[in-house]
Amino acid sequence: QVQLVESGGGLVQPGGSLRLSCLASGSIGSFVAMGWYRQAPGKQRELVANIMSGGSTNYADSVKGRFTISKDNAKNTVYLQMDNLRPEDTAVYYCHIVVTFRLNHYWGQGAQVTVSS
Repeated sequence: QVQLVESGGGLVQPGGSLRLSCLASGSIGSFVAMGWYRQAPGKQRELVANIMSGGSTNYADSVKGRFTISKDNAKNTVYLQMDNLRPEDTAVYYCHIVVTFRLNHYWGQGAQVTVSS
């Protein structure tokens, strides 16, 4: 089992910044991908950004140039730095990992990010 615990969500004004953190614990072993999804009210969950085991990263077009994903292997933590936030970034952000063992998927409990003046 793998546990993912997110932190860092909150309320921020348009143009502001937030950093989300996700601490992974348990039987992680090696991973295929780790990253962030988000789900806004009435919308489907979508990929925001992820980082692959080889270090390459992927971003949704809507966040390119504003969000940066990074990983601290020593701390088993992945971060999402979100700059120049917009109201349309408002959503619950979920940490996600795919581990190599059986390609199991795990999700965090979610962190609310609200961008509003």
